Amino acid sequence: MSDVVVVGVDGSESARKAAEAARDLAASLGAALHVVTAFETESAETFGVGSDRVRISNADAAEIVADSLSKSGQVPITYSAARGKPADALIKEAIRLDARVIVVGNRRMRGIGRLLGSVANSVAHNAPCDVYIANTYDD
Repeated sequence: MSDVVVVGVDGSESARKAAEAARDLAASLGAALHVVTAFETESAETFGVGSDRVRISNADAAEIVADSLSKSGQVPITYSAARGKPADALIKEAIRLDARVIVVGNRRMRGIGRLLGSVANSVAHNAPCDVYIANTYDD
């Protein structure tokens, strides 16, 4: 088992809070952090004109979050985009990296969301390693 903490992000505020918790956990464990974005089908938009164009993809969330987290300098951070459903993509990345722990947020674990299922629930039941469920609600 390697000293890697894997966290999934999707651009939401809940995912950002989970990523910050993952960074702090990685720092306390002396581990590296790997930020993952899952996507089932890639979608992208291009903004600007001429040579001043930029392409934004739904697969870019991991890079954006990893970049903002790396400014703290606490831990080494890598990122990737993985095709598939979020829970499956996180588990595949954890297996590929022989991760020590997967961090997920607790979004959709309350109320009606519990009936519909959540990424945290799926990961907790199928992960090859420890799972840390970060509280991302603002109660």
